[in-house]
Amino acid sequence: MALTDPRSHPLVILGAGYTGRFLYPLARAQGWDTLATSRAPAAHLLPIHSSHRIEFDLLRKETWGNIPDPAHLIWCFPAIPQEAVTHFLESRLEAGGRIILLGSTSAYGPDPDRVVHEGTPPRLTIPRVKSEEYLRARHGAIILRLAGLYGPGRHVLDWMRKGKVKYTDRYVNLIHIKDVAGICLIALEKAKKGEVYIVSDGNPRRWSEIFRTASKRWGVILPPLSKAMDSGKQLSNHKILVGLKYRFRFPDLYQALDDIEGQRKDSWLLASPK
Repeated sequence: MALTDPRSHPLVILGAGYTGRFLYPLARAQGWDTLATSRAPAAHLLPIHSSHRIEFDLLRKETWGNIPDPAHLIWCFPAIPQEAVTHFLESRLEAGGRIILLGSTSAYGPDPDRVVHEGTPPRLTIPRVKSEEYLRARHGAIILRLAGLYGPGRHVLDWMRKGKVKYTDRYVNLIHIKDVAGICLIALEKAKKGEVYIVSDGNPRRWSEIFRTASKRWGVILPPLSKAMDSGKQLSNHKILVGLKYRFRFPDLYQALDDIEGQRKDSWLLASPK
């Protein structure tokens, strides 16, 4: 059931790194009283208004009281160690806010023969996943398991150009960072407590396909084809489309990459001397 007045509580982005750069302005634009945390806010939260910065370190109990109570929490860093996570949440007096927990689709092992969905058992041997499942069961956390993030500042074509990804037939699943921000906020309002969602653009591709397209469209040099350590997996985003009725801003990876390339060229032209 959706909250009747979700904006009656502030929204706190715990660990506002790359995701926070896009989530914070979108949340403010949508009318959320948004705050962001870092272990060193003066150094790491420069794009965020100084009055909205909070010092928070899960391993330093003296900073826990800096988080408003009650508040909605969007938890952007791995929720470990579980003992510290448990003590932090049990120290909070109010239970009115929601918890959106950003996990990873690495919670699911490689399985190229079947489509992975939210009913696929996660790997509880991974400490991060075990803690996420505890938060879901004990505190009703809504888990968003993210595919590979890309966007401004995390450019897939640069990964290829710099050799950070290999030319293999391994499956990869991606999601634009601005869609992640949008899904976080719609889940905050519409998702049921304790739900799990796979956050992907819904188009599993092989790295070899992306490399070949990048070579034709943007001149990326093709390295020798190599063998992947595993075959990857294919993710379904059906639950987001049907359950949250989310409409993707960037459903087409190649159009999004073209936009990023164009923005960089425009920035270079603006910075060039006349």
